[in-house]
Amino acid sequence: MDHAQADAHTAAEALSRACTALWVATLSLMTAFMGTSAPVHRLRIARKIASNFELLREQRDCFSPECCASFSNLAKHWTAKADQLARQEDRPRGGLGLFRPALFGVR
Repeated sequence: MDHAQADAHTAAEALSRACTALWVATLSLMTAFMGTSAPVHRLRIARKIASNFELLREQRDCFSPECCASFSNLAKHWTAKADQLARQEDRPRGGLGLFRPALFGVR
């Protein structure tokens, strides 16, 4: 194996390790998402999970086409979840927030 091939092999191994680490981190984020009830935290975690799945989907050198398709579906799912949470954040939670539209002509 010449020097260029060794470098390519080393780079491929490093990419594989990075993808594995990102996958494990994404699983940890999914666990954190299920363990928190704070809406803002859930929104941010869902956005990060979606972003991670998009990044994993792009790594065609590390994952099979079927796996990349699964990552794409998961990215769409988590993006939709984050969008749903974002819409919930826009809703009034009680107190004067319920009267804001009527008082200030908002919405």
